[in-house]
Amino acid sequence: MASPPSPGQQPTPQQMAVMQQQLAMEAQKRGMTPQQFQQWQRQQIEAEAKKAGMTFEQYVNKLKQQAFENHQRQQQMTAEQQANQHSGQPQAEGQAGQQVPIQPGAPDPKATAVAKWLRGQDLKTRTCILGGQRKDMFRVKRALRALQSPAYKAASTKNTLLPPVTDAASASETFKLLPLSLLALRVSKSDPHEGHNHGPPAKPQKRVKGLWTVKIEQQQDISDDLHYVWLYDGPQWKQKMYAAGAVVLIMAVVMFPLWPVKLRIGVWYLSMGMLGLIGLFFAMAIFRAILFAVTYFAVPPGLWLYPNLFEDVGFFDSFRPVWGWQEDKKKKKSKKGAGDASSMGEKLSSKSGQAKSSGASATAATTSPASNGKSRDLKPRIEEVEED
Repeated sequence: MASPPSPGQQPTPQQMAVMQQQLAMEAQKRGMTPQQFQQWQRQQIEAEAKKAGMTFEQYVNKLKQQAFENHQRQQQMTAEQQANQHSGQPQAEGQAGQQVPIQPGAPDPKATAVAKWLRGQDLKTRTCILGGQRKDMFRVKRALRALQSPAYKAASTKNTLLPPVTDAASASETFKLLPLSLLALRVSKSDPHEGHNHGPPAKPQKRVKGLWTVKIEQQQDISDDLHYVWLYDGPQWKQKMYAAGAVVLIMAVVMFPLWPVKLRIGVWYLSMGMLGLIGLFFAMAIFRAILFAVTYFAVPPGLWLYPNLFEDVGFFDSFRPVWGWQEDKKKKKSKKGAGDASSMGEKLSSKSGQAKSSGASATAATTSPASNGKSRDLKPRIEEVEED
C-alpha cells in the first residue's frame, strides 16, 4: 500500500492511481459518480473549515499534516515491534508510565496457571453486571496478598508454570499477566442508564446491595483499591456435561417412537396424570375465585379457599389453612407490626428481669433515666458496613 505524501511533496503516479481507485470505490458506495463525490466532499470540507474558522486551503493543509503525523507514528510503532521481536526481549512492561497494548490471542500458560490458582483462593469476590452478564469481581489488594502468601510459595515449587514471587514488585508483575492475557480486566462502576436519551425514573429504583453495573477501563492499572473482574471461568467440564445431557435428552425425546411398548404406555399414563393434576389445579383456582365473589357480597369481607395458594410460601404451606377470611392490607401490616412489637417487648422484659435480679442498686440506676423524663430509643437500627 502506498504511503501518503508528506506536506509540500507531490504524489507519485502510483499514489495517484491508488487515490483515484479509492475515490471511485467510495463514490460507488454512495451511488454517485467520482465528480459528484468530489463536489460533495469539497462542500463537506468547506463546512468543517468554516466551523473551525479557517479557509479551505488552511483546513486541507491541517488534514494533510495530521495524516502525515499519524503515518509516521504508525511506522515508528511498527519498527519498535519488529525490533523487539528480532531481539527476543519482552516489551518493557514493567517500566513505570509506559502503556503495553493488550494483544488478543491464546493466553500465556503462566497467566492461565496464575488465574487457575487465584480462582481457588478466597478473594471475597462480589457479583457484578458486565455487558448484561454476571461476573465475579475482586479487589487487587486481595490478589496481591494471595500471591505473597506461603500457600502460593508452596504451589510455585510444585507447579513450574507459576512465576516466583519474592516481594510486592514481583507480585505486581505476576498479576500483570492476567490483563495481558485477557483473563481479568480492570473495571469501574458505571450508570446502567448512561448514554440513554430518557430522563431519570419517576420513582427511585431499588438497588440490590453489592450488585454493581461495571464497565471495562482503558487503562489497566494495578493499585490496592482497584477492582478487577474475572473473564477466566476455569475448566468447562460442568458446562460440557450439561450440554451432553441436554443432547441425550433431546435425542431420547426425538426417538420416542423407537421406545419399547411398555415404556411408551407408562409415559402416556404419566402424562395423562400430569395433565389431570394441572386441570384440577385450574379448576380449583376458578372455583375459589367464584366462591370469593359470591361470599364477598353475601358474607363480607369474603371467604377464600386455600388463602395461601398463590403466596410466596412452600408447597405444603400453600394448602394451609384450608379456608380463611379476606384480610385488609392495613390490618395485615398492623398485625405484623404488633407481632414485632410483642416479640420486642418479650425480649425487653427478659432483659429487665435479668437487670432486676442484679440488686437494688442496679434497679435504681435503670429507673433514673425514666425519672428525668428521657426515654431510650429501642427501635432496631440497620447500618451498612463499608467493605474494607
